[in-house]
Amino acid sequence: MSILFSGCQSKAQQTADNTNSENSKKTIVAYFSCTGTTEKVANAIANTVGGELYRITPAKEYTTADLDWRNNKSRSSVEMADKDSRPELAGETIDIEKYDTIYLGYPIWWDLCPRAVNTFIEKYDLAGKTVIPFATSGSSSITNSVKELRRLYPDIVWKEGKLLNGGAKQAAEWAKQTTR
Repeated sequence: MSILFSGCQSKAQQTADNTNSENSKKTIVAYFSCTGTTEKVANAIANTVGGELYRITPAKEYTTADLDWRNNKSRSSVEMADKDSRPELAGETIDIEKYDTIYLGYPIWWDLCPRAVNTFIEKYDLAGKTVIPFATSGSSSITNSVKELRRLYPDIVWKEGKLLNGGAKQAAEWAKQTTR
């Protein structure tokens, strides 16, 4: 009898292990933020969807002077003027294979995502992954940035993005809708 029970238990454990490995894909909320605005939204989304949080970190942090969009010689202005600019990233490396859904957050710069976001997308092979973009902005919509991302990275499964200027509460409400 104990041999029979042991055999059933082993079979049940194998089934559980197989089910766990099939469901081991996770959600990550990757975001780029210099002033903390996009970071607050990313935190709310991660808390709502149960996703891991990952900050896209530039190798050299941006200063206030770097972010001066009125100065054509500021770092952000120079990067955004060059469509091939890909600022170097720092921070921990992630195993992107663990994730099948990626929320991708960024501020809108010059009606696009910052070039550091392009560096992140190109560093990790996101082909076939579901990517849900979100952004914050003082005056621009998310429309053109998503259009450009879809054009540059057609092998990604892009879901509809959202501009989240309403803060954490708006972000959490939107995130709930994306999981339905």
